[in-house]
Amino acid sequence: MKRYTKLLFLIILGVFVSCEDLVDGINDNPNDLTPEDVNPEFFLTGAMLANSVAQAGHMNRISGLYSGQLVGYTSLYSNIYGYSLSTAETVSTWSRIYIGVLPNVRTIREKAPDNLLLVGISKVIEAHAIGTIASLCGDVPYSQVFQVEVEDPAFDNQMSVFSSLIGLLDSGISDLSVAVSNDDLTQDIYFEGDAGKWLAAANTLKARYYLQMKDYAAAYTAAQNGISSADGSMKYIPRGDPALTEGDKNLFNEILAGSRTGDIGNDGSYLMQILDPADASYRGNAKTDETARFGYYAIDQNGASDNLGIIEQFEPHNLVTFQENLLILAEAGARTIDFTTGMDHLNELRQYLNTGGFLNENFIGQAFSYSDYAAADFAAGGMENADNIDDTRALLREIIEERYISGFGMYMPFNDARRLRKSDGDIAIPIPFNNTSATQQPERLPYSDDELSSNENAPSQDPGLFETTMVNQ
Repeated sequence: MKRYTKLLFLIILGVFVSCEDLVDGINDNPNDLTPEDVNPEFFLTGAMLANSVAQAGHMNRISGLYSGQLVGYTSLYSNIYGYSLSTAETVSTWSRIYIGVLPNVRTIREKAPDNLLLVGISKVIEAHAIGTIASLCGDVPYSQVFQVEVEDPAFDNQMSVFSSLIGLLDSGISDLSVAVSNDDLTQDIYFEGDAGKWLAAANTLKARYYLQMKDYAAAYTAAQNGISSADGSMKYIPRGDPALTEGDKNLFNEILAGSRTGDIGNDGSYLMQILDPADASYRGNAKTDETARFGYYAIDQNGASDNLGIIEQFEPHNLVTFQENLLILAEAGARTIDFTTGMDHLNELRQYLNTGGFLNENFIGQAFSYSDYAAADFAAGGMENADNIDDTRALLREIIEERYISGFGMYMPFNDARRLRKSDGDIAIPIPFNNTSATQQPERLPYSDDELSSNENAPSQDPGLFETTMVNQ
């Protein structure tokens, strides 16, 4: 951890090397350029790029392997798929968060404390990044990170990290509630300076963390102020040149176009089985046709050019979405208010799905249908309750299954699997084991090898994949 701050300025230079206005009035020697010479908004893009890769990169794919959404066929991903995962595999994501995100957002707040838009945005990005690594790994460094007098920050317990992040989000929500949008903030690659969209995303993130802590009443309250339309979803949109084979592309598409061709995809995954109308496990019914979503989600591991759906080379990565917010309202509403509240929110999502708004132009012409559910569908013997369980539990089972599907490409399915495995096994997704000799499913992802070797307060060794984290006990 102690070396991370030394790399910050290299990150900044890498992101802004093409910005000629940064060197106006400065000595031509690039070694004389310091963070003090850089406008605070220019730290924003670097933080967002690093966060995007942390959310949609290698650790995300690993979480997909461990939640029945992806399959590792050969080489590295085959080993990981079989639960052989080393601490080296998380180094890059930890670096994105602790080098790429945190120094940049902290610098923004230091340099522009009165710019409430920038300050609020910086707090949301920080909460997103740290919340992700805490969700995945458990106890992580946070409260002492980048304190001048602390070279080796302590690992804070997972619940205290979530509590701190909710406090940070509350502070960001306060800032953004009075901030003025800035259409000229081109450095904001998520929302282009729209304070209202950032405010809604902050509330959805807050609801996400409350849900993970199983504080369902608080999750429902936060989500009521969350993302309220599809165009308010936080996404990373690749902006590369279609004429070039390299450049800014969908991250999954990039690896299949490179050295990982044939290594990882989703053919044969549990996710694709339940979406496939020809499979015995198909989840469709008289009100649900998943034909288009099955095609849109399909990943051909043998070539990037054949992937025209969710990993098409310029398809956005979902980070915090309208779908997620509605499903938090549905689950938390059913748990804490009543059956009707939960079903109504689920039907709101189905009404959106029925527009085809989640598909791209390559699949919008295929069949899909998501008609509203009725209470009778979840009653004993109903269409979604063939095993005659309690109707609210049957509804929750459907909501969790929709979270599993709508969350493809995000950490949501892996987080849900661990959240529900012990407390709600009757409605949890029945994820199959990847390794026939395994006796339990992965409960966390490893700490970074670099952190373990450089931080004297790190554990002597990683606790392993099967150690349950505090929030999921």
